[in-house]
Amino acid sequence: MNTNRWARLFVWQRMNKNDEGKENKEQNPKEKKKEETTKINWKEWVTDPSEEFYYTWLQIMILPICYNWVIIIFRTCFYAIEEKFLAVWLTLDYICDLFFVLDTVIGFRTGFLEQGILVRDLSILKTRYQRSPRFKWDIASLLPTDLLYLKLGIHTPLVRVNRFLRTGRLNEALDRMETRTSYPNTFRVAKLMLYIFVLIHWNACVYFSLSNYIGFGADPWVYPNISNPEFASTRRQYFYCFWFSTLILTTVGDTPTPEREEEYLFLIADMLIAVLVFASVVGSMGDVISSLRDRDNVFFPNHELVKGYLRSRRISKELQKRVNDWYQHLHINKKITRENEILQHLPLTLQTAIAVSVHLPTLSKVTIFQNCETSLLEQLVLKLTPQVYSPGEYVCKKGDVGHEMYIIKEGKLAVVADDGVTQFAVLGDGNFFGEISILNIKGNKSGNRRTANIRSIGHSDLFSLSKEDLTETLLEYPAAKRLLEEKGRQILTKMGMLEETDEAEGEVEKTEDKVKRLEASLETLQTKLARLIAELESTARKMMQRVEQLELQTEGWEGIVAEGAQGEIEEREKVKEREIGDGKGEGEEEKEDEEEPIVEGERGEGDGGEECLGEKEKKVGGNEKRVKEKKETGEELIKTETEDQERDERPVSTTLLHRVLLW
Repeated sequence: MNTNRWARLFVWQRMNKNDEGKENKEQNPKEKKKEETTKINWKEWVTDPSEEFYYTWLQIMILPICYNWVIIIFRTCFYAIEEKFLAVWLTLDYICDLFFVLDTVIGFRTGFLEQGILVRDLSILKTRYQRSPRFKWDIASLLPTDLLYLKLGIHTPLVRVNRFLRTGRLNEALDRMETRTSYPNTFRVAKLMLYIFVLIHWNACVYFSLSNYIGFGADPWVYPNISNPEFASTRRQYFYCFWFSTLILTTVGDTPTPEREEEYLFLIADMLIAVLVFASVVGSMGDVISSLRDRDNVFFPNHELVKGYLRSRRISKELQKRVNDWYQHLHINKKITRENEILQHLPLTLQTAIAVSVHLPTLSKVTIFQNCETSLLEQLVLKLTPQVYSPGEYVCKKGDVGHEMYIIKEGKLAVVADDGVTQFAVLGDGNFFGEISILNIKGNKSGNRRTANIRSIGHSDLFSLSKEDLTETLLEYPAAKRLLEEKGRQILTKMGMLEETDEAEGEVEKTEDKVKRLEASLETLQTKLARLIAELESTARKMMQRVEQLELQTEGWEGIVAEGAQGEIEEREKVKEREIGDGKGEGEEEKEDEEEPIVEGERGEGDGGEECLGEKEKKVGGNEKRVKEKKETGEELIKTETEDQERDERPVSTTLLHRVLLW
């Protein structure tokens, strides 16, 4: 009965689960679509070398590469281990080969940057990887040399020596880890120790193989006879060989004297390698120590230089002690006073982000900076400079001119009287002072001078913001400037330190602003006028150059044009003379016509008719000659007019040419 009840309960629970699953499917079709869309398309998948996946994969590849470097030589020399754990070794070998194949596939799918953009075209990635030298080494490391087992036997792991060609990935992985670790010096020492361990391991394996070739226990230099139970275990064999190899390579301790030629050759080779190992160890450790010293010099001021200066100037011991205590406080508590120098090589955006994450919470506590724009605070954060004050040291004194304001990050400061003993108040973390003196608020009774004495009780960490940095930043934020000045006035009115300004002063300020505006507009007009004058001068120069070119081009035409001009002038003079002559003739004729009737009247009729007829005929003949002359002069005038018209109808270029030449 109990079993039936449990069975019914399980069936009922399954039915409820199925119903809930159906309801979820009906209610969330959109979520299903989202899940389908977020699935990875493996056919078009490409990895970014800067992503976390690629970095993790490089760390995974360290294991199979180190396995091949350590185990292949170990199995070759210590044949007892090879025979005892053959199945384990073969399994690990082919797992490592599988990792090598996957690494090759990832090589085909690894993107690269071109003009700052990640290339994801598979055909381009494939050709780039195939043309790279890494592809040749990767393919060589995957060659199926295990087929030689069929000829040489299964207990010859040395046929897998081509797996060493994948070492380039190990170097890449270690370089990436060194750049990303927070302790690069420690990592460098660990990497050096890894290389030394692999070298001693290989030397120990070769020493054991040489002892086997010469004969175990043949002389004191080789490995003792393995028939002795004390030296028969594989663990004892490896540890003894590793110890003996360490003695040789580090040149520490005495080793037995070699007796055979093979032993001498092996020892000579080890001595040469030991020199290189010793040099690499010393050089690497020297680099680590120098980098640590450089880091300390960047983080903290150079104490030794200051000490030497104090001794050379014979400064009092009391002041020297204060300086030493200040340096000691910086080193013990890791106080950094040169943040800007450390971060100066980073881009401005990263500097701002780091400064915001470190200093923005402290800056936002200042009352006058509350409710300000975030961009303004980000600009001010870059201007903050850390300062450390020792116990009993004055930060500012009453009456001093204020050039900066202070924000307390850590420590306690006391507002003291002039005697230095009486305390009026104690300022702690997040408090600030000196902000009014750097705002230049009009009506401030104290001006820009300090109104109190502030002394550090213990070691205090402060941030200072200079007046120049604040005014330079507020030039770009006029609204924030007005807001800060208004807050400063409110604080001064509460303290009773603000004088009321008259309306006349406001009007004077307005007129001053107008004058400034007029001066600025005048300057702009002057610059525009200077530009126009320069343009006019340039156009005049161009015109003069053009006229000179025309003169050069028309040098051969001067004689022809001058002759034509002289002919025209002569013709015009002749025409004028003729016109003048015709005018005189007509005037005389009119006078004679007027005088003739008077002569006839005087003579009378008795003078004779024939004479009168002869005179009349002469007059008629003279009149006919005059008419002919008038016609001829009229034709000449018409000719001159037609010539003038033709001259006017000439091309503009020739007339312009005449004018230029005449000019």
